[in-house]
Amino acid sequence: MVTVGMNYKVVPGKDGEFVAVFTKVLKVMADMQGHAKTNLYRDVYAEHDYLIVSEWTDEAAFNAFIQSDRFKSVTTWGRDNVLTARPRHEIYGAGQSGQTGEAACPAHGA
Repeated sequence: MVTVGMNYKVVPGKDGEFVAVFTKVLKVMADMQGHAKTNLYRDVYAEHDYLIVSEWTDEAAFNAFIQSDRFKSVTTWGRDNVLTARPRHEIYGAGQSGQTGEAACPAHGA
């Protein structure tokens, strides 16, 4: 199992739109091979900053997701419409090779 943190900074006033699109993406992810679960968190100290924590069977499954046309499409939409900066992705814990990631997941402590 690998946990991925995807950090997003949203344009003020675009939070509802970001959450609505995330909800649609989550429905697509639910049927993806290797996807276990995903949660969305909002930073209580920086209201337009979000962390999406996603669990995958292995790093290869996550990489297949971020290389998919659907992901690229929603990434382009985000860049053009709701994000203030390029998203930052971090892989936490053991990956497919058993290597330990840089840090523990801040939301799950794993």
